[in-house]
Parts: sequence; C-alpha cells; structure tokens
Amino acid sequence: MEVIVLAEAGYDEALLGLSLSYNINPDDTIRIEDIAKSLSTRDGGHNKFLESIVVWLDITAPRYWWQEFDTYRVGVTKQSESTMHTILKQEFTAEDFEDYINLNTIEDLNTYRHDKDFDSLKNLLPEGFLQRRIVCTNYKALRNIFKQRINHRLHQWQLFIVSVIHDLGHTEYFRDIAGTECYSKNVNI
Repeated sequence: MEVIVLAEAGYDEALLGLSLSYNINPDDTIRIEDIAKSLSTRDGGHNKFLESIVVWLDITAPRYWWQEFDTYRVGVTKQSESTMHTILKQEFTAEDFEDYINLNTIEDLNTYRHDKDFDSLKNLLPEGFLQRRIVCTNYKALRNIFKQRINHRLHQWQLFIVSVIHDLGHTEYFRDIAGTECYSKNVNI
C-alpha cells in the first residue's frame, strides 16, 4: 500500500471564513489560528471550517481496503484505475498484489486475460489486487476517518493515517486523534 499527499488547498480561505464568524480582522492571523485550533476538535458543526481545507491523495491499496474506504462518501470523491477499463491491458505480476500470491493464480489470471475472458477474470481477481485511486477530500472528512479507523485491525488503516498525517501541512488539527507516533514515518505498522 502506498499513500501520497498530492496537494492541499484552502487553508487561508478557511481561516478567512472563520474570521467572519467571529468578526475578527483577517490580518489578526494569530488570533484566528488560536480559535481554529480550539474549534478543530469540536465536531457537530463547530469545526466546519475544516471542510474548506481540501486534500488530494494518491492511494494504491488492495481491493479489500478499498471496500472499507468506500464507506466514506461525504466529503470524499474518488477517481480510480478502473478494472473495467484496465484489467485486460497488461500481464499480471506478483507486484500487482498486496502480499504473496500463488504463482499458479497469476498464471490463471493471465490465461483469462489473454483469452479476454473479462467475466471470469473479474470473478477470480483476488482481494489483494492493488488498485490506484486519486482521492479528493478535506480535513474534516479525514478527522472522521482517522477517529473511526485509528485502532482498526487492518494494518493498512494505520499506514494510511501515518502516511497522510506525516505529509499534511497543518497536523495540529489531528493531534487529539492520533498519538505522536503517527507523526513519524518510522513507525512499524
């Protein structure tokens, strides 16, 4: 699994919007940032400014992880390396899967691919097959995901959280959720 933060946008705009709610001069950035930090942990609408901080992620993950990630639909859009359009285009190798895969399975998949037997190929594609998606989300949606998945038994969730937090521009909005170990990519997950 690989997770890369491609870009972030909207931080200054989010704080400008927050300043309107408190009738603060937008030039008083220290005061606005202090209010933002205090509100960031207060869900239920108090931290809605986090919705304006947009993040684009490049994620390559196994199908079984994507099934769980697809739970998150609000504040998240995805564009994928669709198996519908790509699965017949190249030979399968062991690198196309999260963990070890039996070489006989790879041979079988490549036979179906060669025969252009799309239905059988889709039916037999292992859950460990890696799929790449570009995900557009925001800080508020990420807080929700992190809170719900920080202690999940699939180790890919911890890898996702560590990878994203490590590369975000404003990690102060997540410190209440993720322990300090999440701020180092040297964590063994």
